[in-house]
Amino acid sequence: MSSRIVVVGGGTAGARLAERLPVTLLGEEPHAPYNRVLLADVLAGRYGPEVIALPSPRDDGARHEVRVTGIDRAARVVHCADGEAFAYDRLVLATGSNPVLPPLRGLGGGRLPAGVHAFRTLDDCLALDALVGSGTRAVVIGGGLLGVSAARALAARGAEVMLAQQGEHLMERQLDAEASRLLRRHLEADLGVEVHTECRVRGIRCHDDAVEAVELADGFVLDADVVVIACGVRPRVGLALEAGLDVRRGIVVDDQLRTSDPFIHAVGDCAEHDGRLYGLAGAALEQADVLAEVLEHGTGAYRGTRALTRLSMDALELAAFGEATPLPGDDTVQLADATSGAYRKVVVRGDRLVGGVLLGDLGAVGALARAWEGDEALPEAPLLHLLTHDGGS
Repeated sequence: MSSRIVVVGGGTAGARLAERLPVTLLGEEPHAPYNRVLLADVLAGRYGPEVIALPSPRDDGARHEVRVTGIDRAARVVHCADGEAFAYDRLVLATGSNPVLPPLRGLGGGRLPAGVHAFRTLDDCLALDALVGSGTRAVVIGGGLLGVSAARALAARGAEVMLAQQGEHLMERQLDAEASRLLRRHLEADLGVEVHTECRVRGIRCHDDAVEAVELADGFVLDADVVVIACGVRPRVGLALEAGLDVRRGIVVDDQLRTSDPFIHAVGDCAEHDGRLYGLAGAALEQADVLAEVLEHGTGAYRGTRALTRLSMDALELAAFGEATPLPGDDTVQLADATSGAYRKVVVRGDRLVGGVLLGDLGAVGALARAWEGDEALPEAPLLHLLTHDGGS
């Protein structure tokens, strides 16, 4: 391949592309590419940072601590903060996403007080690692997948963890009410996490620019030595906007992952395909693999990703996929074991499996995931067979 490919972003999607093709990879972080999904395990002390490193780029074309500041589409050149410029034949934007910082009192000015951290990068993880120990009072703001993962990791370090979630249920994007209830019971009873749902955080109370408490809207105060903000992510689209590319919620791409400029592609968290943002490692990897085929052979098309969410919390295994909440007319099968806390549920629409949740016993997850990802007609068998360990096969 003789064309010059420049990739902006050293996250999951950018690193996968650099593994497949000879590229110049420009990463803003000081670290080599790493598996962001495993950050909670690093914080929990299960792995060292070196364990989560991703494979090295194919031609060792990675550059670290490089911040791209602009794209000259006419000249096909990207400009960097240090004055360096890189010419390209094809440019790939894999800029990822930024953590959402809610508009709370005490978070103004664009700088976080001491002890307040997002949980998005390895630097975030290392900073929290230096602050957290046995008895540390830690408050996690946000009860989605990231917030639950952070709470679990902090509890494993011996911290006194409180989790504040504005919504009614934990992980409400992935779980139904019953699964969320079981997850909450595990966090509280097994891990010692104090969970507050349906509560709105009003502000961060500081002293000498260091956090000392989190204030809830009802006047309740959670004392804190450390605060982790896990309120979701937002695609990084600033470069694309400044370059005049088509941007909606993310950078709009077609089935070849092309932006509105045919010489520029986008993959990963920053890319919006067919009106959808994924924000999942599985989708980032699949998009990078498709784009590698497009750039190397001129073939390949991305049709979307059907990704399964898994979370391991010592005594509790969790998996969720698709639509866990049925629509009118859907068939639902649920199995629950009150003694073990195991819970399984699948949602079937017509002859297709459209979603499911499993907690505790994941024996059937492989067969269920294959049936869902393949989007094929289910065999003519009682729906209960879907929840057996072999998925009815």
